[in-house]
Amino acid sequence: MKSVLLIGMGRFGTILGERLMSMGDEVMIVDKDEELINSLAPKYTNAVIANCMNADNLKALDIPSFDACVVAISDDFQSSLEITSLLKDLGAKHVVARANTKIQRKFLFRVGADDVVYPNHDIAEKLAVKLNSDGVFDYIEIDSTYSIFEIAVPESWYGKTLIDENPRGKFGINILLIKKGKNIVPSPNPNYVFEDGDHILAFGSTEKILAFTNVDVQKKLRAKKTKRSAK
Repeated sequence: MKSVLLIGMGRFGTILGERLMSMGDEVMIVDKDEELINSLAPKYTNAVIANCMNADNLKALDIPSFDACVVAISDDFQSSLEITSLLKDLGAKHVVARANTKIQRKFLFRVGADDVVYPNHDIAEKLAVKLNSDGVFDYIEIDSTYSIFEIAVPESWYGKTLIDENPRGKFGINILLIKKGKNIVPSPNPNYVFEDGDHILAFGSTEKILAFTNVDVQKKLRAKKTKRSAK
């Protein structure tokens, strides 16, 4: 269980707060909108009406006592910047701030943010990956190079074993587990036989996994080029 200070209860902050509470965390919410805080207060561990641009207001919240402080303000970057800096000055253990652009992200790190979330960018990137391949259901970016993808097993794998297909050797990806509907097969053994409907959680280079998911697309493009050349 974590104790989290959540500043800014717009759409992003509200969704985040509800999720944290559902996971059993203690969440104190803060916003300068009195009506908003009064409507949300019953759902949270604590709720405070305050302008966090005021250092004294932040001091009164005992910032060092929280495991994490989240600045979820989306419509006032100057406030986000100053509050992030104040939180670090007041001894915050871990500050997460929201950015809407790359430039904002850069400045938030400069004033002391430990982590910066970039929801619009992240959502757009995930959507681009999903639209690019019907076989990708979700993915988590580990860093700028590596990711974990949930991928539908290619039809060509049906009835074949993990050792037959050898995804690590052929494609440079590691299979962490296999999802069969609601069931999970962790660390599948080499003799596991793939079936229609299986999903794999694959870890590896983002570039290599995307290349793997686009094999069928690439085949179709090559086929089209061959037809054009024949004409």
